[in-house]
Amino acid sequence: MIAGRFGQRQPSTAQRSLRASEAQWFLDPRAAEPVLFWFVSRTMPAPPSIPHVCVALGFARRAELLAAARREWEEGETFFEFRLDYLENPEAGIEAIARFAGQHPECLIIATCRRAANHGRFQGDIEQQIRILQAAARAGARAIDLEIESAAAARGRLEDLRASAWLILSYHNFENTPALEAVFNRMARLPADAYKLATTARKPSDMQRALALARSHPRQRMVVFTMGEIGLPARILTPAFGALFTYAAPCEAEGTAPGQISAHQLRHLYRVERLSRETRIYGVIADPVGHSISPAVHNRAFQSRRIDAVYLPFLVAPTHLSDFMKLAAALPVSGFSVTIPHKQRILHCLDAVEPLARRIGAVNTVWKKAGKWRGANADADGVLVPLGKRLRLSHASVLLAGNGGAARSAAFALTDAGAKVAITGRNLQRVRALAKACGAEALSREQAVSRRFDAVVHATSLGMFPHVDECFFEDVIPADLVFDMVYNPLETRLIRRAREQGKQVILGLEMFLEQAARQFEIWTGEPAPRAAMQKAAEEALARG
Repeated sequence: MIAGRFGQRQPSTAQRSLRASEAQWFLDPRAAEPVLFWFVSRTMPAPPSIPHVCVALGFARRAELLAAARREWEEGETFFEFRLDYLENPEAGIEAIARFAGQHPECLIIATCRRAANHGRFQGDIEQQIRILQAAARAGARAIDLEIESAAAARGRLEDLRASAWLILSYHNFENTPALEAVFNRMARLPADAYKLATTARKPSDMQRALALARSHPRQRMVVFTMGEIGLPARILTPAFGALFTYAAPCEAEGTAPGQISAHQLRHLYRVERLSRETRIYGVIADPVGHSISPAVHNRAFQSRRIDAVYLPFLVAPTHLSDFMKLAAALPVSGFSVTIPHKQRILHCLDAVEPLARRIGAVNTVWKKAGKWRGANADADGVLVPLGKRLRLSHASVLLAGNGGAARSAAFALTDAGAKVAITGRNLQRVRALAKACGAEALSREQAVSRRFDAVVHATSLGMFPHVDECFFEDVIPADLVFDMVYNPLETRLIRRAREQGKQVILGLEMFLEQAARQFEIWTGEPAPRAAMQKAAEEALARG
């Protein structure tokens, strides 16, 4: 199928040589402007050089759809899905396809008109759906997506559809990820040019099953990924595992399925087109994880050092840690950062833990060596290095606020460095237990604010995005140097309050970058590109 504005696009010499029975020219009288179509009445070949990223466009109005497509095209995208079922009048999408294909003949367009009964928005019946898709193909769509439910009900029409465009049969499961091999085998009984399986990841290992399907059928034309925030890493990795492409959201609008991120992120943050089966996989495990700037920082570091690696955000619920370890072994993952709420639980999943991390009882850095999972705690460096630039720690008094994994790292690192440490927090029982473990003094919040210290180190989640209005100290901060481990937002309410009180401050970003550099060096054995990492972190925080 080739479409263009009349007089602008003519068939190639090879196209002209087709037998008269195979090709014909005709003018669509319904078009708002003259659009000339060239129709090939045979099964369409796969579009050449399919890009790794297809931008899914779902808008209520044709003008919005075209404006979004043009914006993405200006950013360098050439592969689009036009969701006709999102339009108030789906048939208006046919003219939108004709107009855009005529103006941008180098672009590939998938036309989709999913019925409401199958998780789409089109209210018509299957016959109307097929008619709209055929018209979309005549208008210039190189491929059409038909859900498996409609395909099964209209099996006799599939070859006609394949004669007009590349036919993708799609399966969607918005509840879970079932046995995918069985689903694919049922789908493969129907004729198509490609098969799309989109399921919902409820736990990390669901991603492995989706990626394994793509990997085990390298000669099949297949699009496989998992939806939802848990399934995001599989969306990024699926082309490297053998899938034809993955889907993205437009930059300035929401996606058409849960978990879609922008094409700009896929290409520039995760470099999806450069990923392969040889690419080393790293990431961060957390709950929540969407706010993390670690992917921006570590991916920039890999790019700066020209290392074939990618760093991904893994949403791992507290009950899914062991399931994630199964995924990590299967992909395989080469290493990962650990943050809330897994820093202490992760110790039970590791084969070897560095002595300091064992004493702290928390790990934030994991890597695989000689087939064994190993753990360390880079938070200690993140605390000692920034404070050591401003204080002589062996003679300093430090108030530590907190009793979780980050606080434990700071407590043991500071006491080992010779500082006189006092600990306070919201849970006095846990404060006392931590103080006893590391040889520090336990204080209630009231006792802490009545004393004076050389430095305060804040190691709770108060003030962290999205709870940016919270602050551990309600009034006077009992030290002249204030170190807030929270780095998102860059300037917390505690830091603002400290500045107002004329105190010296250490931003959480300084700690974050120090421990991130240590992680990079553990994983790669190379010096961390600190300037590049800092710039990436600042840009990520500025974007919010």
